[in-house]
Amino acid sequence: MKKFFCFLGIVSIIAVLFSGVFEVKNECIRIHVRANSNNAIDQCVKYQVKDSIVEYLTPYVSGATTFDEAKKIVGTKLQEVERVANQVLVNNGFYYGVRANLTREQFPARKYDGYTLEAGVYDALIVELGDGVGDNWWCVLFPPLCFSPKGSGNTIEYKSKLAELCQSIFG
Repeated sequence: MKKFFCFLGIVSIIAVLFSGVFEVKNECIRIHVRANSNNAIDQCVKYQVKDSIVEYLTPYVSGATTFDEAKKIVGTKLQEVERVANQVLVNNGFYYGVRANLTREQFPARKYDGYTLEAGVYDALIVELGDGVGDNWWCVLFPPLCFSPKGSGNTIEYKSKLAELCQSIFG
């Protein structure tokens, strides 16, 4: 049975890769970590905050099987997300605070290496560090697809919990 679901998952992933467009807008939760400013040090600490938030949320959200379940989980974790992010800031000598909100916002289309996340209104976990006016890091929190720059180039890394599960089963 596991092999059947992995097969379906692989077929789905291939279909998405060949289509080049992710149609997840209606049941997607984006995550944006917005830096205090574009100052290099604010940008650097943004990535440390991102790592801590992703590490904190992953065990909770990875168990969600529906959009509504994932949204409820994220909504109950906002104070803890703020605490986790603020601890990173304080550990690095920043005291400008953090605000985490689960909201709906308009986002422009994002294209990376042939993949497109369409423009539109998305549910999103917005984490603002300080003034929150700097460049942001973003990802798709649910479904568990994530685009993140690899190194300093323009390539991307495509992640999928389903692909990771299949990899663990089939080696």
